[in-house]
Amino acid sequence: MKKLFFVLALGILAITLTACTAKGEKVDQTATIKTNRGDIVINLDAKAAPKTVENFVKKSESKEYDGRIFHRVEDWVVQGGDPDGNGTGGGDQATELSDRDFVEGAVGIARGGDIKISNADQFFFCTKNCSFLNKQYTYFGLVTSGMDIVKKIEIGDKINSIEIK
Repeated sequence: MKKLFFVLALGILAITLTACTAKGEKVDQTATIKTNRGDIVINLDAKAAPKTVENFVKKSESKEYDGRIFHRVEDWVVQGGDPDGNGTGGGDQATELSDRDFVEGAVGIARGGDIKISNADQFFFCTKNCSFLNKQYTYFGLVTSGMDIVKKIEIGDKINSIEIK
């Protein structure tokens, strides 16, 4: 009887997971950014920015971020991921605006003057409340561990690797 219950429970779980996937819902993922100062763990928010999360995961898994630096550090932001290392590089992607707040630990995507176009490579961490960015930039995650590491980052510090789970 226990075996039958277990098999039925597994079947129901499989059907539920298949239904969620069929609807296109994304399961939350985490990214662990390994830096020369320590690890930063981000909860990726695919509901807020599905294409941005997909792009970030793809670049992370293909090791594109490995060895890149943090090129901008100010009292409110730490930014990195630029292939040129100076804030001028990276491709384009559509901006995905949401109702998420840019609180301390929020992770967003850099952009230029056109609100519709964001950078496909450069991302940033808010080191304090950045509500002035709300509905102006793509929010795609939140630091869940390692905010102390984020606050220690200096210009030139490296992204050693990014692990996605």
